[in-house]
Amino acid sequence: MPGIPSKIFLTRGVGSHKEHLTSFEMALRDAHIAEFNLVNVSSIFPPHCKVITRDEGLTQLFPGQICYAVMSRNSTDEANRLIAASIGMAIPADTNQYGYLAEHHSFGQSEEQAGEHAEDLAAYMLATILGVEFDPDKSYDEKKEIWRISGKIVETQNICAATAGVANGIWTTVVSAAVLVP
Repeated sequence: MPGIPSKIFLTRGVGSHKEHLTSFEMALRDAHIAEFNLVNVSSIFPPHCKVITRDEGLTQLFPGQICYAVMSRNSTDEANRLIAASIGMAIPADTNQYGYLAEHHSFGQSEEQAGEHAEDLAAYMLATILGVEFDPDKSYDEKKEIWRISGKIVETQNICAATAGVANGIWTTVVSAAVLVP
């Protein structure tokens, strides 16, 4: 269908610089997506969309191209402050159904914690439209097992960039993105 991306890839990056904007640019460079005009979009995983590797996705894009992406970013200029930016993805078993992407950015969470939280958010959003029972008080692993058993959610995953601020007065930025490929 026209306008619906057929592929998607996940990427992440970290950058530091004395200028806030430049630290973001450095994070985009580290994620290998700085050369595109990125347009932030909301959180729908398109029907019939295929997850591909970053390297495969980059071969299908051109410098200056307008690219749609679900993006999470976070920054700090405080030394040792832990920051994270993550994207969670929940893909339905029925490829005619759309799935969900969720962005999460936090302070004080590890890469694993922030990544699992974003994945949990995406799976929750998908579960609620598919009628899968969801108990937010269950552990992450218990919820993943319920989603698997339901047969309605085929896959969840996440990508996360997390790091600590490098020095007072130097900006550190983390970015994670799900880039949609036409």
